[in-house]
Amino acid sequence: MRVIAGTARGTVLKTPEGMLTRPTADRVKEAVFSILHFDVQDAVVLDLFGGTGQLGIEALSRGAKKAVFVDQQQKACELIRENLRRTKFDRAGTVIRGDYLEYLKRTKERFDIILLDPPYAENFLENALNCIAEIDILRDNGIIVTERPVEKALSIQLPGYSRSRDYKYGKTLITLYRRESAGEDL
Repeated sequence: MRVIAGTARGTVLKTPEGMLTRPTADRVKEAVFSILHFDVQDAVVLDLFGGTGQLGIEALSRGAKKAVFVDQQQKACELIRENLRRTKFDRAGTVIRGDYLEYLKRTKERFDIILLDPPYAENFLENALNCIAEIDILRDNGIIVTERPVEKALSIQLPGYSRSRDYKYGKTLITLYRRESAGEDL
């Protein structure tokens, strides 16, 4: 696993042992950032299910100014910190160990991009989307990126958000939600 583009391009990221964390495939990561190309520059990014930190680190490498990584597992948080050091983004990244819903409910930060790549077998994705829509932490025209397996339906429509089509990459589906500007008709 490596950083694909930007200032840390080619840096090899440390990966976890075992199956506790499922890193996003490079092909899927490359596709996500191809879609986000013009939105990453100077963005404040939330990598809500941090894992290895690779998605938020890719955003930093491509010009995001700050990334917050949240993960409940201590080993994942240590891994993210190590990968931030490897890429020299330790000052631009903040790692928070905790439950994703608790973090969402208490954060005062607002984000331009929220990356959601939760454990596939759980309902974390749906819970996170509903919570984000309720608490209003995404800036106008901000983007939520979701990743899920092809067999998992995602029928959630969020008020005030437009939803993209599903992008299929092998066994993975990517769906984006863009927050509509307050000045637009909803």
